[in-house]
Amino acid sequence: MKNQHLFSNRVAILATMHQKQQAIAPILEPELGIKILVPTDFNTDIFGTFTREIERPGTQIAAAKLKATKALELTGEKLAIASEGSFAPHPYIPYIYSNREIVILLDIENDLELIGEELSLETNFSHQVAENIQQAYDFAIKVGFPEHGLVISYQQIVKDSSEIIKGITTEEKLIEAWNWAMNNSPDGKVYLETDMRALYNPTRMKNIAKATYNLLSKIKHHCPQCNIPGFDITQRITGLPCAICGMPTSLVHSVIYQCQKCSYSQEKLFPNGKEFADPSQCMYCNP
Repeated sequence: MKNQHLFSNRVAILATMHQKQQAIAPILEPELGIKILVPTDFNTDIFGTFTREIERPGTQIAAAKLKATKALELTGEKLAIASEGSFAPHPYIPYIYSNREIVILLDIENDLELIGEELSLETNFSHQVAENIQQAYDFAIKVGFPEHGLVISYQQIVKDSSEIIKGITTEEKLIEAWNWAMNNSPDGKVYLETDMRALYNPTRMKNIAKATYNLLSKIKHHCPQCNIPGFDITQRITGLPCAICGMPTSLVHSVIYQCQKCSYSQEKLFPNGKEFADPSQCMYCNP
């Protein structure tokens, strides 16, 4: 059973209102033989906003799956795609923000749920408090304005959409939003942040594309037993031996691949191409 047998000539609903088809469709359509359609009047803001006036329901993956499920319910189709992004301190590099993007493919006809991921340091995610228009301009230039959009509010905690202006991509709109925020500010301060919605953030759009390529690679990796796509790593086992003393280190020694359909599993040794760890990574040789 090849990829085209599962997906060819099928319609895939992309759950987005922020033009993510620009990043996703050119990658998946030619490779899978699908036609990606975006539903009209599908409000993904109800699943959470980056500006925090609407909280995301559950985890990043849960939110993406909920988007895809709702899109299928709305259209009656059986194949859906959705993505979800998050911005947080990098898990391994202190004091630096990262962008984690996931792209989920939900196929209820074949009972498949496949997820592509990208964790990137490439992001302009930032915010600043400004007390004059020059500070606002300086922030805008630093984060890539006007190619990257801005968000402005007159208070730090936004309770609803009436307290914030999004999608600022021109100098005229920036000045207009600044004047509005300053006139409404209770403390003479204006709160600026990057607009992280995909259509206003080309850097994020590139990371969504990378997550889509990761999804495609998983779709192409078939189970050796049942040949269903998505034969993926489910466990990483540490203990790669030190090159000098042979003691186990914290580096990955092997990975376990498992099929979500038939549960067949397979262990692969030395996934990073090294049979021994550098002694600098050994707690015995380099305590």
